[in-house]
Amino acid sequence: MFRDKKKTFKKGFKKKARMISRPRVCRYCADKKLTIDYKDARLLTMFTTERGRIIPRRISGCCARHQRELTTAIKRGRILALIPYSATQVSMM
Repeated sequence: MFRDKKKTFKKGFKKKARMISRPRVCRYCADKKLTIDYKDARLLTMFTTERGRIIPRRISGCCARHQRELTTAIKRGRILALIPYSATQVSMM
């Protein structure tokens, strides 16, 4: 009368395998010579997507302090037109 306490999976479904990954190290904390500068557009475009959005910290691997510096540098570069706000510019014609 009692059911087995084991979890059963539906036919065709597999149990998800967990990925074990090592924690990322902030590249700016690891190498103290690297600096974040709003004039270095090539470096800052690595931290933006092709649509122009800023890549979040969990993906970029930066620590919280350097992610804040990156965001302000990207925003300053956008104001000075060194970095585009969006990669896809649509003409109004």
